[in-house]
Amino acid sequence: MNSAYAADSLRMLHEHAEHYRTVLYWRPIVPGLNDSDDHIEQARELSLHAHATVFTGLFFRKEIKAYYAANGLPEPYEDTARRKIMPELAEQRILQAFEAGQTPGGQSWGTLFRKTSCGVAYAHGEADYNGHYGVRELCDICPPEQIARCAQAWGKPDLAEVTREARALGATGPVEINDRAIVVEQLDEPPRYYLQHGFGYQCHDRIRRHLIW
Repeated sequence: MNSAYAADSLRMLHEHAEHYRTVLYWRPIVPGLNDSDDHIEQARELSLHAHATVFTGLFFRKEIKAYYAANGLPEPYEDTARRKIMPELAEQRILQAFEAGQTPGGQSWGTLFRKTSCGVAYAHGEADYNGHYGVRELCDICPPEQIARCAQAWGKPDLAEVTREARALGATGPVEINDRAIVVEQLDEPPRYYLQHGFGYQCHDRIRRHLIW
C-alpha cells in the first residue's frame, strides 16, 4: 500500500482534530530500508501534523526472517529477537535531527516519544498508563510537563495487593516490586499487561528482563 495515502490522511485528520487526537506511528524503522536522511526529513514534516510522534524499531520475529529469506532480501539483523530492535546508530541520528530542530524561534519537529503509550497519553493530556516513568532513561526526550504529569501519577504499588492479583493470574515464585517494575514469573504478556495497566507500573518477567542499551 502506498504510504502517501496514510501521510495524506494524517494531514487531513490533524487539520480537523477538534474531538480526537492524531498520533504518527513511525515504525518499524529498519536499517537500509527507511532510515535515510530523506526518510527522517519526511517523518519530521509529518510530525507537525500529529499531536505526538512515536518511533521505534522492528519486531524481527521468525516469520519476518522467513519472509526475507523466501524473497531473497538482505536481512537487517543476524538473529531474531523477542522485543523490537532499534539500532543505536539509527536512534542517535533521529535524536540529533530532533534536537537540532528545537530552535528558540519555534519547533520544526512535533513531540517525539519512544513508547506508544507515552505518545498516546501525552496527546490526551494524561499520565502514561504503562508506568514507563519507572524506566527513567526512556523519558529524556519527553516534554517537561509530561514528565511532571507522569511523576505525579506514578507510585510503587502495595506488594500484598500485587501478589494477590499476580497469583490469581497464575504467577509462580516470589513477586518483587523494585524502583522500576513489578517482577513476576510464569506470566505471558497479556496478564502482565493487565497488572501493568491496573497498577500504572511496569511489569517484567524475571527471566526475560527488559534491557535498554
